[in-house]
Amino acid sequence: MEEEKPCCPVFDPKPWDGAEHVWKDKPFLMGTIPQFLHMPLPGKLEAEIGRLWKRAQDLGVAPAESDFLLLSHDPSPWKSELFLAVAGRAEGGQFATLSGTFVSKVFDGPYNAVPSYIKELDAYLAASGRAAKDYYFYYTTCPKCAKKYGHNYIVAFAAL
Repeated sequence: MEEEKPCCPVFDPKPWDGAEHVWKDKPFLMGTIPQFLHMPLPGKLEAEIGRLWKRAQDLGVAPAESDFLLLSHDPSPWKSELFLAVAGRAEGGQFATLSGTFVSKVFDGPYNAVPSYIKELDAYLAASGRAAKDYYFYYTTCPKCAKKYGHNYIVAFAAL
């Protein structure tokens, strides 16, 4: 039996851990998915990521693999917003921009540990006298690839 190839690239956590990102009108293609208590409804996340990626390609704004960044933001327990970093804007897409200073911290563990990652990120920021105004998460690999690679890296972004 032939071994299935991973669909997600290997993630290098070093450049992301403890990094500060300053964005001015960074463009993102935006989508939303329904959730139940912060858990995506079955199949919705994968479908929306595929839709966003295809839309970015069709519009000619898909990022290079090295620039891939997909942020998740939960404005409520019932809805998640997805932000795919893109190489520009084009007519026909739902775009958003993010501006400000963001600090990222890398975690390696299960998705359901996000509340503890937020606490650890808050403590990290407090040590330098800063506090988060909001949070975004970059889930670097799908569950299949995380299992294959032996790491489930999640990058938490704190908007300052």
